[in-house]
Amino acid sequence: MSADDALELTVRGAEKRDAGRGIARLPEPARRRLGVLSGDTVVVAGERETVAKVWPAGGGVPEDVVLVDADTRTNAGAKIGETVRVRPIDVEDAKSVTLSMPEDVAFSDEGRAVELIKRAIRDRPIQPGGQIHFETLSEEPFVVDATEPEGMVRVVDATELRLNRGGRLRRVVSSLSGGGSGASAGGSGSGSGGGDSGTGGAGATPTVTYEDIGGLDEELDLVREMIELPLSEPEVFAHLGVDPPKGVLLHGPPGTGKTLIAKAVANEVDATFIDVSGPEIMSKYKGESEEKLREKFVDARENAPAIVFFDEIDSIAGKRDDGGDVENRVVGQLLSLMDGLDARGDVVVIGATNRVDSLDPALRRGGRFDREIEIGVPNEQGRREILDVHTRRMPLADDVDIDRLAARTHGFVGADLESLATEAAMIALRRGRRADADAPITELEVTRADVEAAMAAVEPSAMREYVAESPTTTFDDVGGLDDAKRTLERAVTWPLTYGPLFDAAKTEPPTGVLLYGPPGTGKTLLARAIAGESGVNFVQVAGPELLDRYVGESEKAVREVFERARQAAPAIVFFDEIDAVATDRDAAGGDSGVGERVVSQLLTELDRLADHPNLVVLAATNRKGALDPALLRPGRLESHVEVPAPDEAARREILDVHLAEKPLADDVDPEELAAATQGYSGADLAAVVRDASMRAIERVAGAYEGETANEHADEVVVSGADFETALEAVGPSEAGR
Repeated sequence: MSADDALELTVRGAEKRDAGRGIARLPEPARRRLGVLSGDTVVVAGERETVAKVWPAGGGVPEDVVLVDADTRTNAGAKIGETVRVRPIDVEDAKSVTLSMPEDVAFSDEGRAVELIKRAIRDRPIQPGGQIHFETLSEEPFVVDATEPEGMVRVVDATELRLNRGGRLRRVVSSLSGGGSGASAGGSGSGSGGGDSGTGGAGATPTVTYEDIGGLDEELDLVREMIELPLSEPEVFAHLGVDPPKGVLLHGPPGTGKTLIAKAVANEVDATFIDVSGPEIMSKYKGESEEKLREKFVDARENAPAIVFFDEIDSIAGKRDDGGDVENRVVGQLLSLMDGLDARGDVVVIGATNRVDSLDPALRRGGRFDREIEIGVPNEQGRREILDVHTRRMPLADDVDIDRLAARTHGFVGADLESLATEAAMIALRRGRRADADAPITELEVTRADVEAAMAAVEPSAMREYVAESPTTTFDDVGGLDDAKRTLERAVTWPLTYGPLFDAAKTEPPTGVLLYGPPGTGKTLLARAIAGESGVNFVQVAGPELLDRYVGESEKAVREVFERARQAAPAIVFFDEIDAVATDRDAAGGDSGVGERVVSQLLTELDRLADHPNLVVLAATNRKGALDPALLRPGRLESHVEVPAPDEAARREILDVHLAEKPLADDVDPEELAAATQGYSGADLAAVVRDASMRAIERVAGAYEGETANEHADEVVVSGADFETALEAVGPSEAGR
C-alpha cells in the first residue's frame, strides 16, 4: 500500500495495559483494508511519522479509530481526537540501537537494568528521535539517538544496545535468554512516570497520561471538553461569539483521581502546569497571601497556555462567613483574579476538593468555575481498568484473576487499588526473599495468595470511619428462618442481580427491610448473611452511635452515613437497634427534640434511596411497636420480616450449624438436644454449645499440668454429659418464653 492509499483514522487513547508498548490497535475493518496482521508494523503519521506494532482492537471500537498510547502520540505529533494517516511498512531488524538516557537515571546493578530495558522493548519497532518511557527508571523519556541500519527498525534478540548519557557512550551487550520483563516501558499508574514530556512549559508539565487514568472515561471527556478546547482551539469560541470556560471544579471522595486528571490534561495539551498549595499561599503578614496568589496568575499568563491547579481548594477558599480576615481576603483575591482572566482562554483554573459544600458560593457561579464534575467511586468496570493500570507491568501468576478481583473490591477508589497492587507486590517480595534470597528477580511472580493477603490488609478508604466490610457469613451459617431468607433475597439480592428485569417491569426495588423479633433470634446474623450472599459492602451502624448532645450533630451523622454508603455502593446499611434513634415522635419526650430531628433526617434519606437502586437499608429491632409509624410505610422500611423464636426443626438446623466439625462423642444426639431446648433462641443454643465445649476443654486442661495439656488436644471430646450440664447452666432467655 502506498502513502496515497493510507487510511485516515481518528486518534484515541490506548487501552490501559498497552501504555508504553508502542502498539497501535486497529479495528477489524481497518486491519483488513490495510492488509496487516497482528504483529505487523505500521506508520502512524500526524505532524511527524512514527512506527508502531499492530494489534487488534476489541469490540465496540469504531472502524475509523486507531488506539495509540502517549509515547506514540507524541512521536507522531498528534493529539486525541485528531486525524492521522496509517499505512503498513516493512522494517528491518536492528543491529544496534543507541538510547539517550535522562540525567536522573541511576543503576544499582547496571547490567541487570540494561537487560531489563532491552527486554521491555524487544520486538518493538522504533525510529531515531522517538521517545520511550521506562516508568521504573525515570519520569523523563529515553530518546532513540541512532539505529543501525538507520531509520525505522525492530529491536530483536541480537540487537546490541548502547546507552548514552551526557555525551558519554556506554556500550552494553546483553543476552535475552529466558526471564520476564521486570523493567517497564510506559506510563505510571500512580502518576509518577510515563507519558508525553510536553513542549510548552516542559519543565513544569507532569508526565501523567490518559492511559494512567482508569474508570473515568466519561469524566475525562467532560474535563477535556472544558480545558483542551479553550487551550488548543480558542478561535472556535471566538467564532461562536462566546467566552471560553475559565475554570473546572473536580469534586469527590479522596483518592478517586482528581489530581491525576488535572495533571494528565495539562500534559496532553502541552500546557504549563502551575500547582498551587494552600499552605504555601497563606501568610501571617497582611497582604502577602494575596500577593502570592497574584504571582501565580502572573506566572500562568507569562507561560501561557497554562493550567493553574488548586488542590484541596477548600483550604483557601472556604465560605467567607466561616473564615477569618485573612481567609476572606484570599477568597476575594481569587474571585478577582478569575474574573480578570483573559477572554483568550489560554489560562484555565482547575480546583479539586472532597468538601465541595464548604466552598464559598461566589466561587461556584458561571464565569468562574463554569462546570462542576463529580469524580466518584469507580464501578466494577472502572475498577477493572484501574487494576489494569496498576498491574500492567506486574508479573502476575496464572491464578490471578483481575476480573474477579475487580468484582470483589466494592467501594475501593483508585488510591485503594494502587495500595492493593503495591501491597501484593511487597508480600510477593517478602515471600521470595524468605524462600531464596539469591533467586533471580525475573523469576518472582505475584500469586493469588499474595493478592488475597493484600485484600486482608487494605480496606476501602471511603468507608473506613464507618467500618465497611464484606462479610464472609452466608445463609449456610444461619439455621432455620427459611421465610426470612427468601424475603431478604427478594428485597436485597434480586435488585443487584436482576436489574434489567426490574427495568423491564418498570418496577422500583424495595428501599428498606425491617427485621423484628425477640432478642437473640438471629436478626444481625441474617443481615450479615445477606450481605455475604450478595457480595456487597456491609455498613453496620449501632443506633446509639448516631446520637450527640450538640444540636445538628446527630442529623449530620445520619447524612454522612448515607453519603459514604452511596460512595461505596453497592452496599447494605444496617441499623442495629434502630428503636434507639427512631422512636415514635408523638411518644418521644425529654430529649430536647433530638429524636424527632434524627427521625426526620432518617426519613429524608430513605426517600432519596429511590434514586440509588444499589443501596439497601436493613434495620433490626425487638421493639417494633416503639418505632415511628412514618418509618414503616411503603417506600421506606416497607418489607417487614419477622424473625421468631425457633421451633424444634429450626433448633435442629441451628444446632447443626454450631456442632459442625466439633469433636462430638457418640452419645451426643442433636435430635434429642433440639427437643430438650424448647424456648431457646438461636443465641441461647450457641451459648449451650459453647458452654459444653468449654467443659470438654476444662476436663483435658485439668488432667495435665500447664502447657503439656496442649500436646493432648486430640483428647478433647464433647460428650452428652457436657451438654446436660450446659443445659442446666444455660436456660432459655426471654426470646423464647
